[in-house]
Amino acid sequence: MNAYEKVKCTREAGRATAKDYIDAMFDGFVEFHGDRRFGDDPALIGGVATLDGKPVTVLGIEKGRDVSEHVARNFGCVSPEGYRKALRLMKQAEKFSRPVVCIVDTQGANCGIGAEERGEGAAIAENLYEMMDLHTPVLTLMVGEGSSGGALALAVADEIWMLENAYFTVVSPEACASILYKDSARAPEAAEHLKLAAQDLIEMGIIERVIAEPRDFTDPAQCKAYMEKLRDEVAGKLHALRGKKMNTLLSDRYEKYRKIGRCAPEGAMPAPKKH
Repeated sequence: MNAYEKVKCTREAGRATAKDYIDAMFDGFVEFHGDRRFGDDPALIGGVATLDGKPVTVLGIEKGRDVSEHVARNFGCVSPEGYRKALRLMKQAEKFSRPVVCIVDTQGANCGIGAEERGEGAAIAENLYEMMDLHTPVLTLMVGEGSSGGALALAVADEIWMLENAYFTVVSPEACASILYKDSARAPEAAEHLKLAAQDLIEMGIIERVIAEPRDFTDPAQCKAYMEKLRDEVAGKLHALRGKKMNTLLSDRYEKYRKIGRCAPEGAMPAPKKH
């Protein structure tokens, strides 16, 4: 598939949503609500669960599966109270030494006037700032769409893993085409230039792993085997991150983002490891 075909793949009906991942991979999930300032955002699911018998904090951007759920979840476009809820739970995880798993699938943050009035940009910026120095391991899974600051607000992590047909970019292809070409129909062309596919991002060192996904998410057997394998791999990675000294964990996270876009002579920096 080319870049834009992958983008369209993330929008297909039947694809697993954040709630599906939470239900399949974690035990005893208890959802928390509210940002303690304004209200609750149903587009952002957050709470505490166990993984391999150990407590974790789980955050997921949920789109919903049918029209009524899409509307109730605002199509996965998170409002400022959703990002503030996420930060509240991440700081709680830091306090109790729980690792954080973020599951991202969004076309972007809520761009409505109400969200802007309630501080959408500031909420995203605060998440970026606080996650860089969060004193607990953070792992982000890009399972579908990953567009703009709406996705990045949950992606300042020790490692980012992406499904092979997911995407992660500063702006959606349609918005990029509208801005640069004044023609949203040129979205396929914009997608190629954005280098938004998992294979592009691992080569640039922006993500750490590309995950093979099932051919058919609606096939229960395929989906079950895929979720079980991913659950075990996530548990293993969190165990490894827990084993790091905190100063090392934070300095590695800082360097991960500092090196993005860095210019260096050929061979001066090691090529990122492919999985």
